[in-house]
Amino acid sequence: MPSTVTEMAASLCKNFLQTTKKRRLQQRSASLYTGAHGYKEELIKKKLQQFAGGSINLSKDSNGIGILTLNNPKLMNAFTGTMILELQERVTELENWKDGKGLIMYGAGNTFCSGSDLNTVKAIPNSQDGMNICMFMQSTLTRLMRLPLISVALVQGKALGGGAEVTTACDFRLMTPGSEIRFVHKHMGLVPGWGGAARLVRIVGSRAALQLLSGAARVDPEKALHLGLSEDTLSSSDETRALEEARAWLSQYTEGPASMIQAVKKVVTAGRELPLEAALRTEKDIFGTVWGGPANLQALVRRPKHK
Repeated sequence: MPSTVTEMAASLCKNFLQTTKKRRLQQRSASLYTGAHGYKEELIKKKLQQFAGGSINLSKDSNGIGILTLNNPKLMNAFTGTMILELQERVTELENWKDGKGLIMYGAGNTFCSGSDLNTVKAIPNSQDGMNICMFMQSTLTRLMRLPLISVALVQGKALGGGAEVTTACDFRLMTPGSEIRFVHKHMGLVPGWGGAARLVRIVGSRAALQLLSGAARVDPEKALHLGLSEDTLSSSDETRALEEARAWLSQYTEGPASMIQAVKKVVTAGRELPLEAALRTEKDIFGTVWGGPANLQALVRRPKHK
């Protein structure tokens, strides 16, 4: 009888974890918008496919660190239509990466990103299509922000306009000497549309965000550190060395099993985005997935001393 009860409890626990995991994955991958908002995802995908160029590349190493590269150096890594589509695909791949712990996002050719490819923008001038692209990128970057990975934007050269917005979808930003982040939307007769304003307010506060957006101010590494927009300024602008430094910086937060790193990121995401009671319930559910788990049991055996 005891063994039957134990087996039933184990089965129920397993089913609960699988259901919880499936529900969270569906929530992460769901779009922010629906047809009720006038959003027509398949239609805008077909239009974006017409504007090819560049790529979004993803590599994943055995240590659980992914490298996401914006690769369109001829246009300062500006997003073409197909790059916007590829970013969504790469985010989906990262959502399903069971062994992932961290992510570094950077631009090829020693610059981060100059925003949207103007050829694409000029070819899609009507307001409804613009709104659909806006909703598409907001959904993708929100999913990027909610990934159960600790993410870092490595800013080399310039991160302008939409490129500046993309940096705010990462948990942290690291800058190299001579780099800059600049929300230049005002000079284009626009405001941020990829979620950058909402995320910027949460990172630096409403007062600083208003100054950066209304003044289209250039934010160098020193100013970024002062505002809390950047975590650190790396010593090298060389692409290879900067990536090595970014890996080393990220490694202090990704030590340990992937299950633990992902659990930590999930409880922080819940605390940031949900009302308190919902955040507490989510934290409780995630706690239940790690209590008595491999990392917990190994720690009890080791009995680590905290100094």
